[in-house]
Amino acid sequence: MELKGRIISKGIAEGEALTTTQPISFYGGVDPETSEILEKGHELQGKRIKGKILVFPTGKGSTVGSYTLYRLKKGGVAPAGIINRECETVVAVGAIISEIPCVDEVDISQIKTGDTVRIENGVVTIKK
Repeated sequence: MELKGRIISKGIAEGEALTTTQPISFYGGVDPETSEILEKGHELQGKRIKGKILVFPTGKGSTVGSYTLYRLKKGGVAPAGIINRECETVVAVGAIISEIPCVDEVDISQIKTGDTVRIENGVVTIKK
């Protein structure tokens, strides 16, 4: 299945999807050393985002979240790619400065955790 999205940060990424219906705050919500989701009560609490295609509706929280994404990338524990329903500024800037492929305007309900997903030229390919 293919879904067309809007390119936020160019690049090609492929990996296992890790999905949530909840927004993600990178600053305070994700450990920049281990990539573990720390936010209490979050659907993905305790999960690591390293190497995953991270699928979530939108970002939230402080602009420091952009730098947290950059720290994840520099530390080798960033997600391979990001897919959003609506990419807000914090996630967009973080993905761009970190060179993490990112697309939005995608029907994320079509992607399930464990699916193999590829992002390329604004097209999201889902392999069930």
